[in-house]
Amino acid sequence: MFLFGCDDLLPIIKFIKLIFLLIQWVIPVGLIVMGAWDLGKAVFSSDDKEIKAAVGKLIKRAIAAAAIFFLVIVVKLIMGMVGDSDAENPQNILDCWDQA
Repeated sequence: MFLFGCDDLLPIIKFIKLIFLLIQWVIPVGLIVMGAWDLGKAVFSSDDKEIKAAVGKLIKRAIAAAAIFFLVIVVKLIMGMVGDSDAENPQNILDCWDQA
């Protein structure tokens, strides 16, 4: 239950969904590209120590990219748990999110 109707919140929810979509795709792709760039530089330098460090960085960035990618799913699950429907207002936050 919230103070505003779903129609009142629709423009805000659409904007938030757009931001989440950008975060979900742009940041992980950027992290993977940066990791690949670092690894490429290390391979061209032919230094084993630098290559191992670049591989470690790439793995950390890939894990961060996956975590950011699944952020939207986690937020949707949390919204589903928090926004319980009631008899007076059958729409919950997740219903508004899906309508946007």
